[in-house]
Amino acid sequence: MFLYKINNLTKTYGEKEAKVVALNDINLEIPSGKFIVILGASGSGKSTLLNIMGGMDKPTSGEVFFNDQSISKYNKGELTKYRKSNIGFVFQSYNLLPDLTALENVEFSTEIAKLPRIKAEEALGLVGLDKRQRHYPSEMSGGEQQRVSIARTLAKNPKVLLCDEPTGALDYKTGIKVLELLHNVHEDGLTSVIVITHNQDIAKIADMVIKMRSGEIIDINENKKPLKPSEVKW
Repeated sequence: MFLYKINNLTKTYGEKEAKVVALNDINLEIPSGKFIVILGASGSGKSTLLNIMGGMDKPTSGEVFFNDQSISKYNKGELTKYRKSNIGFVFQSYNLLPDLTALENVEFSTEIAKLPRIKAEEALGLVGLDKRQRHYPSEMSGGEQQRVSIARTLAKNPKVLLCDEPTGALDYKTGIKVLELLHNVHEDGLTSVIVITHNQDIAKIADMVIKMRSGEIIDINENKKPLKPSEVKW
């Protein structure tokens, strides 16, 4: 069963001389229940692809199916419902609300979720922050803030977790801890995880690696023996 099926997907920005082709006639099937890495350099189109799969942007042409639903035909309200019901986001920049504590940031997510998976306190416990619940983002390290953002998505109970360079702003040791958390989310069998990165070593932990260049998919490989995050070095 596929999680996403993408047919002839194209995304352009601007017009005439200023026209930029971010995605060029992409065809892709992403299976459900996998840990996927989309690998490519800056400007390869991987973030644009993730944004369209997450319902934050719409294609210029082509279709994107989530399970058997064509989300590319959704209107603004339907896309909002799709994101709330199905998608969890983890960004490089954390996107925490600075005036809310760690606990309040996670609680905010559960309030807008259709079917929250666990309580905010439990989610923070899963990412090792049960003793930091009352701290504000400014009082936490980058790794701790990223773990709060992951707890926020876990509490929401998403069907798929979309991660945009989740270790990009972190040091090596903290990045490995974040990858271990994401890997654990995948292994619990309830959530598919898709990570975009420019780091080729991170791709070694994936079930499937999708390589992109200049808005096109240039290669798709399945890892028969993915590494554990603790085995990855860069």
